[in-house]
Amino acid sequence: MQIKFQPTLPETAGAMILPVGKDGLDRVSWGAHDVLGALASTAATASRFTGEAGSTLELFAGDPVRHFVLLGTGGGDEPDWEKAGGALTARFLASGATAVAVDLSTLPAAPTAKAVARFAAAAAQRGWHHHAYRTKLPEKSKPTLTQVVVVGAPDGAEQAWAHQFAVTGGLALTRTLVTEPPNVIYPESFVAHVRAEVEGLGLEITVLDEAAMAELGMGALLGVSQGSAREAQVLALKWNGAGGGDPALALVGKGVTFDTGGISLKPGPGMEDMKWDMGGAGAVVGAMKALATRKAKANVVGVCGLVENMPDGAAQRPGDVVTSMSEQTIEILNTDAEGRLVLADIMTWVQRTHRPGTIVDLATLTGAMIVSLGSEHGGLFANDDALADQLLAAGLATGDKLWRFPLSPAYDKMIDSPIADMKNIGGKGAGSITAAQFIGRFVEEGVRWAHLDIAGMVWADKAGSTYDKGATGYGVRLLDRFVADNFEG
Repeated sequence: MQIKFQPTLPETAGAMILPVGKDGLDRVSWGAHDVLGALASTAATASRFTGEAGSTLELFAGDPVRHFVLLGTGGGDEPDWEKAGGALTARFLASGATAVAVDLSTLPAAPTAKAVARFAAAAAQRGWHHHAYRTKLPEKSKPTLTQVVVVGAPDGAEQAWAHQFAVTGGLALTRTLVTEPPNVIYPESFVAHVRAEVEGLGLEITVLDEAAMAELGMGALLGVSQGSAREAQVLALKWNGAGGGDPALALVGKGVTFDTGGISLKPGPGMEDMKWDMGGAGAVVGAMKALATRKAKANVVGVCGLVENMPDGAAQRPGDVVTSMSEQTIEILNTDAEGRLVLADIMTWVQRTHRPGTIVDLATLTGAMIVSLGSEHGGLFANDDALADQLLAAGLATGDKLWRFPLSPAYDKMIDSPIADMKNIGGKGAGSITAAQFIGRFVEEGVRWAHLDIAGMVWADKAGSTYDKGATGYGVRLLDRFVADNFEG
């Protein structure tokens, strides 16, 4: 979706969009659209249109007749403008119109530059779609809208949009990776796709194959991969936007490109959803693309552990003991608790290789998190209160919301093993917490660490303001804002 800013109204557009604040119809300055004055008031009363964020009222008036849409912007804060932008695209994406114009000059007070950029971002992000495999898509379902023209934007809006444009590109990458089927996206093709997407952005790329991982002693990650015909990969994207030196921040993503559960096989119904078990890795590479696109003034490395978890004759068994890169041993009680095994070795590798002061990992880790929070919040665990507060603030600011859970020695004891240093599952209760405690055992002294369990967030059964049903891109906006607020001077 192309977003275009210009000072004057276009001569032609599929529809003219006029923003209206909550209960603000009587304060609209109709200007060039004075033909709507009385008509709008009558129609609004009849349809109970009050300008609530995302609401619309369509009118046809003038000579020749033109299509006008009153678009509710609610109280006028950034989330309300975002809701309005998403509603605009949802209405016109497959309408037959190729372009619409939004006239901000009718508002009694200009919105902030950031609010307009958020509006434009939602319009662009809500327009993302993936119809690559639809050979018989009905004509009326085919997307037609390609351009939103914003007229009368305040100073600074285009600059604010440039930041949002970078985030929108990162979201598109994440959503594509999460949406593609598992016969298309597997560890090696994930790497190839990301390489092509970030080419020329200045990211330093490192890839480890299984031979390199074996030499490093990554027995936990390789144990997950050993049942698959697809070779595991480690992908690292490094961005040095603040000059030389080690990255201050590492983003770590679980990238299980398909999860059968291994020998601890998942039930068949719904297993097709496990193509998005790499949503954490998808968010990491999307965030890294966004940071590189907008030339973020921060040093950040994003690392993804990419594997398939399959149940063939070579697959690891419940009861096996593996040795991680950290040399800690792990008793495997359930091969479907595989994501934490992948993260264990990636955590060790990134600390030994890049020495970050802060690590944030993202993973579609536990079904227990969906039981706890549904699809409203991602789960947050942290060994540092200030870090937790920074992430919570970034979540509230972007709409990628988080809810904090506890960590404590009492939960840690639940993963002690009688024959190894630890086991990969705890008891029946606190499944998300014991998974976080497991990962925490691989965090070195003095490193700030947060774990985001995003199992309920990467895929949606209903549309939101910035996405349709399907891949949400959750985590990209959150991570970008976290970096902007806390790692850029």
